[in-house]
Amino acid sequence: MRILETQNLTREFGGVIAVNDVSFKVEQGLVTGLIGPNGAGKTTLFNQITGMDKPTSGKVIFDGKDITGLPAWKISRLGIARTFQNIRLYKDLTAVENVMLGLHFKVGTDPFRNRFVQAIKSYMFANSENMDMYGMAMEWLAFFDISNSAQEYARNLPYGTQRELEIARALAAEPKLLFLDEPAAGMNPAETAHLMSVIEKIRSLGVSVVLIEHDMKLVMNICDQITVLNFGMKIAEGTPNSIKSNKDVIEAYLGREEI
Repeated sequence: MRILETQNLTREFGGVIAVNDVSFKVEQGLVTGLIGPNGAGKTTLFNQITGMDKPTSGKVIFDGKDITGLPAWKISRLGIARTFQNIRLYKDLTAVENVMLGLHFKVGTDPFRNRFVQAIKSYMFANSENMDMYGMAMEWLAFFDISNSAQEYARNLPYGTQRELEIARALAAEPKLLFLDEPAAGMNPAETAHLMSVIEKIRSLGVSVVLIEHDMKLVMNICDQITVLNFGMKIAEGTPNSIKSNKDVIEAYLGREEI
């Protein structure tokens, strides 16, 4: 079942076309890779989907709804979470406090839920609610095997742990779809191997995952489907095995041989 698709999505910046007529799909419960050379338009596509920027034309359909051009906070409430190339933790908060912030964007299932009611409940049951959130945040830290670092300030954590903490904060919102923008960037081989196992665990929760990544070993071992961009255009889509042998993909990464 398809959980997300873009239809002929295009983003122009002046005379530059960063994303050019891209139709991209994500199947529910799978890990989808989005790869391509630097400057291919991968992060720009992420930004169009997640509300960080608005497409020039085309549509974004999530869970059967047209979400094109919605602000990021509304898209988050609908069930899409993301991380960024550059870590965006609150460095002066502890690990558990960072995850607790993510809980404020938890996807609601109550159709009568509204901000006024939530404000009244928070005022009346502030201490109880805070303890509940603390407990849930600790569970997410345990999911990533970093609960021992709960009281450490984010700025003092190892780089790989900071990366995983950012993913934990995104997952705390209980999204249906998680976008990871270069999650293995800067990680050593041991940290990357642990990240791979974490992504497998995330998939086991039923969360669909899309990742931009330059580590081809990670991509080929973890992804069910891969889409390849080059100069803003989709040049290939398929299984890891089909992508490995695709001539257009090989050319995009290695360059065309001069005759």
